[in-house]
Amino acid sequence: MRETPRCDVPEVDDFTRPYWDAAGRGRLLIRRCRAGGCGKAHHYPREFCPHCWSTDVVWEEAGGRATLYTWSVVHRNDLPPFDGRLPYVAAVVDLAEGPRMMTEVVDCGEESLRIGMELAVAFRSGGEPGTAVAVPVFRPSPWPRDTPHGR
Repeated sequence: MRETPRCDVPEVDDFTRPYWDAAGRGRLLIRRCRAGGCGKAHHYPREFCPHCWSTDVVWEEAGGRATLYTWSVVHRNDLPPFDGRLPYVAAVVDLAEGPRMMTEVVDCGEESLRIGMELAVAFRSGGEPGTAVAVPVFRPSPWPRDTPHGR
């Protein structure tokens, strides 16, 4: 009998390996354009800048701060392993560096969610032993809005 594939674990390839390796060490990477006149950050990882189409882009560590842009509480999902984690909060967050990112908000009741609330990155291990990948999720931030933080 064939095992049902998990739908919460990404396929890692040569291009995205630095992203997933960093996530496994508790670091969130984004891509930044180095073309003159652009310099914009973007996420999800691409080999080119989606703003100016330059291929002069590099990996950069993000600070881990974000604000909640929007969310939806998912009460039904039959794909493994989501069916065992219901309900969960699917969200879009604005990273402090500028890019918008799809993610999940954890450790926060849906009644506490607010547009613009401060969030901090966390990492959830997913997958089976030998193929485990850390996936970035976000939780309410322990840091006041205008203060630096260490990681």
